[in-house]
Amino acid sequence: MIAIVKKLVFPVLICLTLNQSVLAAKSSSEYRLLGLQFRQQGRYNEAIAAMEKSVELEPENISGRVNLGWTLHLAGRQNTAAQTLWQAIYQKPDFVPAYNALGIVYLVDGNLPAAVLVHSWAAFLKSDNEIAFYNLSLALHRLEIYPLAITTANRAAILEPNNPHPLVAAAISYWDSQDKNLAQQLYRQAINLDGRYNQIPFLTHLKKAAFTPEQINTTKDILSSLKN
Repeated sequence: MIAIVKKLVFPVLICLTLNQSVLAAKSSSEYRLLGLQFRQQGRYNEAIAAMEKSVELEPENISGRVNLGWTLHLAGRQNTAAQTLWQAIYQKPDFVPAYNALGIVYLVDGNLPAAVLVHSWAAFLKSDNEIAFYNLSLALHRLEIYPLAITTANRAAILEPNNPHPLVAAAISYWDSQDKNLAQQLYRQAINLDGRYNQIPFLTHLKKAAFTPEQINTTKDILSSLKN
């Protein structure tokens, strides 16, 4: 009987708590904070609703619109995410975070020419933009433009020396351009930064870093070659 009551009552209490949180929010910043909290919990629909309200209350806040666009991206709504980020860019054409987010939306969605164009512009606007250079390397690798993919990955590695992702990005381009030795050298550097890169099962997490399944498989090939 107690178990039945819990099943019936707990969902109602959760809904009431959620509704109270939404009702308590009155300002744009409160809705934005609420949206970020929902997003952190993986509750994307609620996060989007809160962030849309935040943007409605403060449409001139560019960061709020970019947050909304990024959350739409995380929810898998790529077209709407791109539209929202373009709106932010129209409002402030030199706002680099909007270009960074938009470039990732295009990269994940497979629109590689657009990803390269947007990230190139973001790198032009901010020459130390490691996000743009890193994602450029992934897009250029998929386009099989390996020399430029290596150049941009190396630039990202210089700008963010404690992040293994650019090193792995450079390694897969060296590997696919048949320079196996350099690929292995760079991958060893990634392992030195983070020992988990010495574990093949761990590499599936690279999906969160915008690697495709094919790029993850190439990474696994490099690691396997080091173990043989």
